[in-house]
Amino acid sequence: MKKTVLRSYAKLIARTGVNIQKGQEVVIQAELDQPEFVTMLVEECYRAGAGKVAVEWAHQKLQKLHVRYQSEKTLSTVEAWEEAKLQHYVDRLPCRIYLLSEDPDGLKGVNHAKQAKAIQKRNAIIKPYRDKMENYYQWCIAAVPGVAWAKKLFPERSKAQAVEALWEAILAASRVTDDPLTAWQAHNDDLHRRCDYLNALKIRTLEYHSSNGTDLRVGMIPEAEFKGGSDTDRKGIFFNANIPTEECFISPKRGEAEGIVHATMPLSYQGQLIEGFWLRFAGGKVVELHAEKNEELLRTLVGMDEGAAYLGECALVPYDSPIRQSGLLFYNTLFDENAACHLALGMGFADTIRDYEQHTLAECRAMGVNDSMIHEDFMIGSADLSIDAHTEDGRVVPIFRDGTWAF
Repeated sequence: MKKTVLRSYAKLIARTGVNIQKGQEVVIQAELDQPEFVTMLVEECYRAGAGKVAVEWAHQKLQKLHVRYQSEKTLSTVEAWEEAKLQHYVDRLPCRIYLLSEDPDGLKGVNHAKQAKAIQKRNAIIKPYRDKMENYYQWCIAAVPGVAWAKKLFPERSKAQAVEALWEAILAASRVTDDPLTAWQAHNDDLHRRCDYLNALKIRTLEYHSSNGTDLRVGMIPEAEFKGGSDTDRKGIFFNANIPTEECFISPKRGEAEGIVHATMPLSYQGQLIEGFWLRFAGGKVVELHAEKNEELLRTLVGMDEGAAYLGECALVPYDSPIRQSGLLFYNTLFDENAACHLALGMGFADTIRDYEQHTLAECRAMGVNDSMIHEDFMIGSADLSIDAHTEDGRVVPIFRDGTWAF
């Protein structure tokens, strides 16, 4: 891939993704196989005004070894230096950039029960720090092609050809055109207009139907609103949390989901794929589930904590979105969630509450925003998905017909 194009992508992440403010610290999380692009991104962060840029490297193979050889107690321990780092983040509120390139099957065979228990114990200590930072800093999730990920999408090609093909797909989906900053401004404006229409309806319930068996009703929080595209943190700074994004999303009311929903794409979770699954909700909670592949892993996910079995997000994405039209199944939630409508188990977004800046996190949760250590999107969009909005004044308004917008 031409370096000039990759430079444009790095600039997009730094300036439109996290919108770095002069002198602000930046933390980048990336896999070890991405030194060239990370170096380019670090430079673009400095050019955008960053005062300091730190990189936190990760490596799936090391993670797999840690789970295999460390005791559960050691794996669960949050060291004093880790807490000191978290406190530094609370104090300094750096921008966070997450670069995804992992192998979708990279943790296959790992003891997921042991890993889940360790995550639960660690999160009991880590989560209070994260809660203090919520909505106080800019963040962005973007992607770069790892070799194993690229080969999963393009198994018939050489490693180099597969990586090049995945680069092309990532950049196309991310609107890296001749002028990506302008393209993203137009895209954000379109998503904002759709959200304005949805919010004006004053929706009380969303009702989903599909020939695959999906028959689900989800209640909305009266104070919540749809969001999409760029957003602002509590300091009023604009940023794009996901590159790419095609969604208009909202956090539903905890405890108000009834019926069954069938996933239409695999879910990549903890380095493994959960496939062919459905969930049944009663009283807002998952009460029954089935998966053709990795059902126990799905049960582990739903049981991570009390809030993991409740919905945290409803997202509307047309089935004919650019990512869907690419014809690729990315095996990566960042992309696949933007190819079709999706729901999320776990944590809801406090910033979907209208004028959330005037409320504490506890007040937002009291209104019905779900709380959990996890937030996992799963795709439910299909070519014949219909969604109706039941409004506060008693109207039934079509939102989706045949998998796409009805307005």
